Amino acid sequence: MEIKIRNEKPEAISTDALVTYVFDGDDRISGVLSNLDQLTKGKIAPLAKSGEITGKALEMVLLHYPEGIAAQRLLLVGAGKRDKTSLADLRRVAGSALRYLKARGVKNFVFLARESDNGPAQLQAVAEGLLIANFESDTYRSKKDPSKNIDSVGLVGFSPAHSDTREDLTAALDRGILLGESQNFARALINEPSNKLTPTVLADRALAMAREAGLAVEILDEKKIADLKMGALLGVSQGSVEPPRVIVITYTPATPPREGAPVLGLVGKAVTFDTGGISIKPAEGMEKMKYDMGGGATMIGVMRALAKLKPANKVIAVVPATENMPGGKAQKPGDVQVAMSGKTIEIINTDAEGRLILADGIHYAKKLGATHLIDAATLTGAIVVALASVHVGAFGTPREYLDKFLESAKAAGEKMWPMPIDDDYQEMIKSGIADIRNTGSGKGGGAITAAWFIKEFAEETPWIHLDIAGTAWYDDNKPWSAKGPTGIAVRSLVDFAMNQLPALASKNQAPK
Repeated sequence: MEIKIRNEKPEAISTDALVTYVFDGDDRISGVLSNLDQLTKGKIAPLAKSGEITGKALEMVLLHYPEGIAAQRLLLVGAGKRDKTSLADLRRVAGSALRYLKARGVKNFVFLARESDNGPAQLQAVAEGLLIANFESDTYRSKKDPSKNIDSVGLVGFSPAHSDTREDLTAALDRGILLGESQNFARALINEPSNKLTPTVLADRALAMAREAGLAVEILDEKKIADLKMGALLGVSQGSVEPPRVIVITYTPATPPREGAPVLGLVGKAVTFDTGGISIKPAEGMEKMKYDMGGGATMIGVMRALAKLKPANKVIAVVPATENMPGGKAQKPGDVQVAMSGKTIEIINTDAEGRLILADGIHYAKKLGATHLIDAATLTGAIVVALASVHVGAFGTPREYLDKFLESAKAAGEKMWPMPIDDDYQEMIKSGIADIRNTGSGKGGGAITAAWFIKEFAEETPWIHLDIAGTAWYDDNKPWSAKGPTGIAVRSLVDFAMNQLPALASKNQAPK
């Protein structure tokens, strides 16, 4: 799908549809809408007066062959209250318009910005929303309807203001396309069935992407993993005939950063299929466990974007990849594994495997020089109980570091909620036979004790844990997105690497 800025008057563009949006309020027919109402000889205002057009969020009103404009259709999308409309809402407006028109066989359309939303930030958000909405999860469907494809979208009404230039708009469009495509790259990986995407295949896909993007990449095979004594990862993988892999992708800026500059380590859980192991999951819903590598795919997508955006600081992604299967050699409840760090782990539940592979991934990222850590994982059902599928659960220490990341999440329009990581919860993962256990004792707090387990390996390094179990997958279609993988956190992580990481205090020393 081609997205480009167009400079013609919107009413003069010959296209399948012209799209703009309506705010909920008494002045809903104002500005751009007032002009369109005049061009169509008063076709819009009566609909607002009668209540057919209300401006409520994502309400759709479609007019066919409106007099006075060259477009065959005019689509008016509700945007909610003007004073509450954010960039996240604008992404959803653009995405919902695309999916609405796509389902009706429209091949091309023009999106018209409102007078209050016509700067570079808004243009970027619209581009992101369009690309995210255009993703489909029917990869392996043998018969697809070719008429249900959008070929091109024109963006009109965007103009430089104040210190902005026409080049700023072009750059914003390029960023929006890059971020949307990188998020979709991660979604495509997550969407693959596990027989098509084993740990080895995931490593091959990451290798190809990294080489094409000009990033340094290393794939650790099972021998190298064993040589490094990644016992926590090996414990998870030993029940499967598919060998594990550790994917390491590194971005190094062309201009050397200042002495003591932070190095960001991104660690993503990539369990390409999770049966639960010996502590096997119920059959219902298990087919979705192909998306248990969502955290790893997210980090690979982030690196794809950073390769072109070129942040000022070094970024290292470490993605441990494995299956979790109940084979004859599988680890069992009661086993003790020795992690790469030397810490011993009592296995209470083999379905608490994600934190195990993250333990070795985080320790290895520190060994490679990461001074600041962020991990992402479809980790716990407990976070779904706490936050449903609305917010990502965000844990972190020190709190100032987490707050900086949450600023990026807000800027990216991705909902994340800070969760507690009090010392009291540490007691719940103490083991009577080893250093720690892989699940908390007692009832409740499962997402927090899982985070504490990971923190044991981050130690004093500034660290953030994103539990994306409730937000990595849509169980049904949304107006702005197809059902299936979401690619959550790609945009937030990119924003953090670009805008927050360079300003972090250099007093945070690299781990020994």
